Amino acid sequence: MCKIVVSVLGSDRPGIVAAVSGILFDQGCNIEDVTQTTLQAEFAGIFIATIPETLAPSTLSSALQSGLAPLRLEVLVKRLERGPEQPPGAEAAPFVITTLGPDRKGLVAGITRVMASFGVNITNLKAVFRGGTDPSRNVMIYEVDVPLQMDQAAFRGAIREKALELGLDITIQHRRIFVAINRV
Repeated sequence: MCKIVVSVLGSDRPGIVAAVSGILFDQGCNIEDVTQTTLQAEFAGIFIATIPETLAPSTLSSALQSGLAPLRLEVLVKRLERGPEQPPGAEAAPFVITTLGPDRKGLVAGITRVMASFGVNITNLKAVFRGGTDPSRNVMIYEVDVPLQMDQAAFRGAIREKALELGLDITIQHRRIFVAINRV
């Protein structure tokens, strides 16, 4: 079996995940991973599934497009590309980086450029901007993998400097600490 990635975009409404997963099931696919969110009334979902060897990704794409047409959803189906394994010594630690501050252009670009320059991989990002100067209305939460071999002090210094330049309060916590502190 090969693995495929199905991306679905469109106006949010009840039943989208049920429709996509139903079509995948009817085509003999097994969903392995799903992530979906709604951003300002726009649905975005990514499904990773195995498909039977007898099913071509193009056939699955046609079935999804036909089945989801009444919901006016955009669909992209592609084979899951296997990248090279992580090189030796590329171990990483999971961290959560949170920023709060007034909304302005360039916040995501500024913070993520620093991360990229240090080889930090973003595994999940949630950013909500509601405008204005109330910092609690504008938040970015990055779940990241920080390479163990990198200069951690230099990274912390650089990202704090960029946050200060952008007028953001920033916290950097190991994921275990973040989870323990935020457990209800």
